[in-house]
Amino acid sequence: MSHQNLLHDSADDLGPIRVFDDGQYRILSFAEGDEQTRIRLSTPHELQHEYTQAMMLPLLFCEPKRVCILGLGGGALLNALHHTVPSIHITAVELRQEVMDAAEMYFKLPRGKRITLDVANAIDYMAAGLPKKVDLLMTDLYNNEGMDRSVLDTSFIEHCAKSIKDDGWMALNCWVDQRNNHDLTALLLKHFNDVRALDTGTGNWVIIAGKRKNHNNAKELKAAAQKLSNQLGFQMSKWLSRLSEV
Repeated sequence: MSHQNLLHDSADDLGPIRVFDDGQYRILSFAEGDEQTRIRLSTPHELQHEYTQAMMLPLLFCEPKRVCILGLGGGALLNALHHTVPSIHITAVELRQEVMDAAEMYFKLPRGKRITLDVANAIDYMAAGLPKKVDLLMTDLYNNEGMDRSVLDTSFIEHCAKSIKDDGWMALNCWVDQRNNHDLTALLLKHFNDVRALDTGTGNWVIIAGKRKNHNNAKELKAAAQKLSNQLGFQMSKWLSRLSEV
């Protein structure tokens, strides 16, 4: 990242928090060579990382009115949802106050009455239960050492499931080494009736899980993906074609 300008350089108990900018893109980094968030300054709502694009797949199966995002980072998921889904209510939970501050200062977070930003430990936050159940829960919990392993715990998945509506969905971002985690698959199938996943090809294994089985056929899903692509600014069909039941 030496060719980029360093806009922000701070640290908390969990490590460094740096923001880089090359005039076209802005990047949030928690470690050397790491990109936690990347936005294009001209279109901050268009998702740049492959795994974040894949995490939008539940929008093919539901029209969420209320969403909770666990792990704000630079706010890329929040930005995309706010731009794409009319009148959506979004709650984003971020562990680190300085990350929240950097997101608000540098990453063009949308603001308004329908957006709530909470600084809290997401695992504890879900254990306490959401005040209102959500249509979509997105978990993107990473730190400077990688994926937060707590997202694989039985209690976390159970707490998440309890906070999702009967026709709601969950998107879970994992490292690709969880692809053959049969215990995780069994746990998800215990609480969700429709569990699908894909390998993004960039080291991430993205799981989406619905409380109810979706019976749309391939033609219907392809049409929905094309419509959604126009709103999101990237091709959803790429990720839909990789998605399979687990």
